[in-house]
Amino acid sequence: MSYGLLKGKKGIIFGALNEQSIAWKVAERCHEEGAEFILSNAPIALRMGELNGLAEKTGSEIIGADATSTEDLEKLFDAAVAKFGKIDFILHSIGMSVNVRKGKHYTEMNYDWLEKGWDISAVSFHKVMRTAWEKDCMNEWGSILALSYIAAQRTFPDYNDMSDNKAYLESIARTFGYYWGERKVRVNTVSQSPTVTTAGSGVKGFGGFLGYAEDMSPLGNASALECADYCVTMFSDLTKKVTMQNLFHDGGFSNTGVSQKVINKYDVE
Repeated sequence: MSYGLLKGKKGIIFGALNEQSIAWKVAERCHEEGAEFILSNAPIALRMGELNGLAEKTGSEIIGADATSTEDLEKLFDAAVAKFGKIDFILHSIGMSVNVRKGKHYTEMNYDWLEKGWDISAVSFHKVMRTAWEKDCMNEWGSILALSYIAAQRTFPDYNDMSDNKAYLESIARTFGYYWGERKVRVNTVSQSPTVTTAGSGVKGFGGFLGYAEDMSPLGNASALECADYCVTMFSDLTKKVTMQNLFHDGGFSNTGVSQKVINKYDVE
């Protein structure tokens, strides 16, 4: 069901890879709610070809950009301004850990890989916002969002250095969000339930993450589509005064000490 919440709004969505991607679902829902946007991802992701189907479905243009490259980002934002004028929303759905991909244990991490993953997963958010800031291309009451995970606050061993990346990402949102407030633009992170995506599934023990979170969450895990719905509300005019927040969208997981389902698994008489 569409409510026209984003009618007339323009934006940029980073990170849609395939139909499992949260960013893909966000793009579909933004389109249904009346938004127009540019889809962007790293050139290597674009070569997979799946994004063309989403672009066709949503009537969107694809512009490749390495989000760690200020040169690429400047070209992307210049193209967005040429197409739309000022924009209303940005979604940052970008994350990658080389240490996770290569199975490097946290206590033995490769620091060159750490730096690369940090740049892609966290610093890129600052680069995206700085580019938008310097080009002064956000409309008043615009909304900038990045996707995070509760491992930024709690220890999930196999999430590895992505935990540190997400903590840094959330800090960037709070700090840059303060300055964006001067321009009446809000900045938030959404801490989503573990979700079956290409990135998430690459984490060792992901099935255990998923099942444990489901059992611990009073409402169960939030799906990618439900996360997309939440992002739509954050891009809409209904959340104008929400900023500098890390917003848990996780079925209650973040505030549950232990659930009866988990207790029952250990309560053996």
